[in-house]
Amino acid sequence: MTNLFPMFMKLSGKRCLVVGAGKIGEPKIGGLMDTGARIQVVAIAASDRVRDWADAGKIDLELRAFSSSDLDGMFLAVVATASRSLNERVYLEAQERGVLCNVVDVPDLCDFFYPAVVRRGDLQIAISTAGQSPSLAQKLRQQLERQFGDGYAAWVEQLGETRRLVLASDLDKETKWELLHSLASREAFEAALAKISELSATR
Repeated sequence: MTNLFPMFMKLSGKRCLVVGAGKIGEPKIGGLMDTGARIQVVAIAASDRVRDWADAGKIDLELRAFSSSDLDGMFLAVVATASRSLNERVYLEAQERGVLCNVVDVPDLCDFFYPAVVRRGDLQIAISTAGQSPSLAQKLRQQLERQFGDGYAAWVEQLGETRRLVLASDLDKETKWELLHSLASREAFEAALAKISELSATR
């Protein structure tokens, strides 16, 4: 396998198809919902949670068999069924249309992989083994979750606000660069975390 290109992709407004809405498909659908994508789900049956999402208008759900035309106009597709033949069919038809496709737990039928992700507000750390060992990726995620605590969410938000102020200032380019890098240090993080804790205690 050639090396993967790591990237974070904006899916807001993009049309995304999920085939399958059971135990495997449900978390994939849930992950897409946070992105602002326009999600179309096609499945013979759906879990209660997926049905609730459809009733709430968060996704479009059609309880029927997959049709080739379901891929028309799609940006990407996620396939989460127990049928090997159906999975292969969807993948091959997605390839013909230039639609990015992921067949869950079948690395050979994937244009992209779902990484294990650590989320702390706007901070995201993604781990991938290119489908070779999802278990290892999950263990590494657990280690990183302990290393990067909840305090990082507030710190990253503060860094964003400070960055905008620095960039809008009249400082020269080199001074701006040095200041921004100094703020992204462990010492700056610990100071910010202490300040956040102090403010929380006084409320």
